[in-house]
Amino acid sequence: MNTVATKRPRRLQGRVTSNKMQKTIVVRVDRLKKHPKYLKYLKTHQKFLVHDEKNEAGVGDVVTIREARPMSRRKRWMLESVITKGAISAETVEE
Repeated sequence: MNTVATKRPRRLQGRVTSNKMQKTIVVRVDRLKKHPKYLKYLKTHQKFLVHDEKNEAGVGDVVTIREARPMSRRKRWMLESVITKGAISAETVEE
C-alpha cells in the first residue's frame, strides 16, 4: 500500500505592521514562551513576510496566514483571511 502523507500547512494569526510593498505585507505574530529554568512566561514576537495577492490587508488588520511554498528568500507565507479591519497607525503597531 503506497500512501503519501501530505503535510498540513501551519496557520498563524497576527497583526499587519506594513503594507508598503507590492503584494507583500509584514505580519507580527505575538507569542507567550515559557522560560525553561524560571518557568515564567515571556512575551516574544516574530515578523513574517506574507504574500497578499489582492493587496486587501491594511496596517493594523488582524489576519490569518498559512505556510506556503517559498516565493522569495524570506517570503514563505500566504494571506488566508482578514479577521478584523484595523484603523490604527503603523507606529502604534510597532510598540
